[in-house]
Amino acid sequence: MLETSRLILRPFEERDYADVYEYTNRQTVHCFADMHFRSPEDARQEMLRRRENADYYFAICLKQTGRVIGEVFAHPEATAPEDAAADTFSPCWMLHPNCQGKGYAYEAVRAYFDYLFGEKGARRIYAYTEDDNLPSQRLCEKLGMRKEGLFLEYVTFVNRPDGTPLYENTIQYAILKREW
Repeated sequence: MLETSRLILRPFEERDYADVYEYTNRQTVHCFADMHFRSPEDARQEMLRRRENADYYFAICLKQTGRVIGEVFAHPEATAPEDAAADTFSPCWMLHPNCQGKGYAYEAVRAYFDYLFGEKGARRIYAYTEDDNLPSQRLCEKLGMRKEGLFLEYVTFVNRPDGTPLYENTIQYAILKREW
């Protein structure tokens, strides 16, 4: 469990499904399109799966109410050669739209980066964001991450109305442990 002045980051619990169902079905960022649940029961089943990744998958909860307002997660990645340490992470974060713009994302992700660098042996953390997601870009920059590149038509998560893939431009940000 991680704690900030206003938040608690903790492993997901089965009872979190209603809060998660609410914010995942209100997302406007395409990269989370596959995280929409068809029903509250699907969200409940996902909460059980998320508990299996408790070291890296955290619910972001308001300290005052305990309500789950978002999530942050990452998994260790190894870099070449094959026997290299898994010391690179690419976190994702998501907040309920009603909780955005209040500093919660910065507070949560900063605590999560502290955890990855301090407890999980991270050497490098990088993040991707769509080129039109200005709040996420500002968050990366506020966290001290540097812009490393722009990938044109890099990835697709949704289709256009005619059924063809909508490829999005993606910006990569990164920070090293020694820069943190």
